[in-house]
Amino acid sequence: MSVLRLSKLHATGNDFLVLADLESRFGPAGTPALAPEGRAALCDRRRGVGADGLIRILPGSEGTDCTMELTNADGGLAETSGNGLRCLAHAAARLGLGRGDRLVVDTAAGRREILLVRRPDTGEVTAAEVDMGPVTFTPADIPLDAADAFDLEAVVDGVHYRGDAAGTGNPHFVFLVEDPDAVPLERHGPILETDARFPRRTNVEMVTPVPGGLRMRVWERGVGETASCGSGACAAAAVAYRRGLVPARGHVTVLGGELVVEVGATVRLGGPVAHVFDVEVDLDRVVESARGSPGARGVPDVRVVR
Repeated sequence: MSVLRLSKLHATGNDFLVLADLESRFGPAGTPALAPEGRAALCDRRRGVGADGLIRILPGSEGTDCTMELTNADGGLAETSGNGLRCLAHAAARLGLGRGDRLVVDTAAGRREILLVRRPDTGEVTAAEVDMGPVTFTPADIPLDAADAFDLEAVVDGVHYRGDAAGTGNPHFVFLVEDPDAVPLERHGPILETDARFPRRTNVEMVTPVPGGLRMRVWERGVGETASCGSGACAAAAVAYRRGLVPARGHVTVLGGELVVEVGATVRLGGPVAHVFDVEVDLDRVVESARGSPGARGVPDVRVVR
């Protein structure tokens, strides 16, 4: 039996399971000890605990407070997540990591600094602002197999889309549309995610300018449509700012709430974060349940501890 203690948090509805592994119980980041099948099973909303992704907090090095290993709901490793970093910041603060209201985190997309906002009475983190690093439009850095990142066309079911590609440490395909709600994202999202020009697949954002910012729906690579995507909001804001459609600092309204994005030499992402619960779960039982094994006994044992 392999019992894990996990925290579930969400940032504007984008939810993550966070596993503190400061002793590297499952090995360094990217090792197969916590197998993709197990990661996907934990994120399964019907047979596991349920989340858009799994974050493992590993020890820091060379001046960082910790390292983030991020897994999408399909079990595949991902580079970074703005909302995930805010969830990590909440969990890290509970573990006593960081220096005051500042946390420095290594990710697969580079080093990130997070500023924390706390409740004055309890010290609990309620919001966080992440320096997401620079947004790139250089095809090789996104990565993108095209001459340039701008005015790319895609046709799905006879619908013509036009947008720009951008990299925020992970790839994005940002489309300007009249009404994001009118886009059949559940059908078109999986096709656009696997556009052959993106060798690592891509996140997909459908956005429209509104006073003071943008309104956005997002299809996340390896997850599906989510209530929010922090790195997607940064990519969308950078695309819209480059086109002169939004101010350098503005809001991005998503299904799960509102984010604040500031475009400059780097892009800063701010927004709320909330703790949902802590659980203890038998990983072997979760995997058995996700497989639909004959011996699986319905939803695996999940004990809410806080």
